[in-house]
Amino acid sequence: MKQTEAHPLFAEERQEQIISLLSQNTKLLVPDLCDYFHVSPATIRSDLRELAAKGRLKRTHGGAIPINKTIYEPTNADKKIYNTPEKQAIAALAAQLVEDGDTIAIDAGTTMMELAKNLVGKEELTIVVNDLNIAVFLEQNTFSNIIVLGGNLRKGQQCTVGPITLSALTSLNVDKVFLATNAFTPEKGFMTPDINQAEVKKAMLRTATERIVLCDSSKIGKISFVEFAKLQDINKLVTDSGIDSRIRKYLDDNQDTIQVLYA
Repeated sequence: MKQTEAHPLFAEERQEQIISLLSQNTKLLVPDLCDYFHVSPATIRSDLRELAAKGRLKRTHGGAIPINKTIYEPTNADKKIYNTPEKQAIAALAAQLVEDGDTIAIDAGTTMMELAKNLVGKEELTIVVNDLNIAVFLEQNTFSNIIVLGGNLRKGQQCTVGPITLSALTSLNVDKVFLATNAFTPEKGFMTPDINQAEVKKAMLRTATERIVLCDSSKIGKISFVEFAKLQDINKLVTDSGIDSRIRKYLDDNQDTIQVLYA
């Protein structure tokens, strides 16, 4: 957790970022938050008191812990600060699975944006997207044929969901789909916090011959609200070597079900 430049924030903005940080950490300490936000301990303690009063976190001596283990979804802007080197390495490896001439679908989010960056230079791709930021990047930096799915725009996520999005996906067939996930456990599968996003992920899976999930190790072993796929629904999982040893053994023992690629 590191923020190198001071950016003055309103209390409400800072508190939302604290909740976002807490969703990715088992605890937060007051000194670390002071360094991150460049504010005084008194300011951070006041923020934590307010958030605890609203039931959004639990105060502890010297800091705070999550109120429960179910993942809250940060905004796209906040997600950019999490595990960037791992996301970049995972995306670079996943991009090697894309061949010139492929028709692919790409899920929404910051990991998928890293994948999009690695598609620059690929030729004759047709790419189905529901993330507006990814669509603009690909249009500006590649010669690919970009198909943007319409629908309701998710606040804070810049991606489309809902019945229009799902209807568009029913008529499509792609070679490969690349999905992000907010959480994974062997027992509960791949999960996301948003019901509408989960439905889009399920619909994307149905379009594809080959199904690939990108997931950095910070999300493995975590629980989120809605399952969108079981392990057996996925052909390949691209992750990093920092995953929990118990889950890594489970995945390695199930290579006949899913191929795991470590970045």
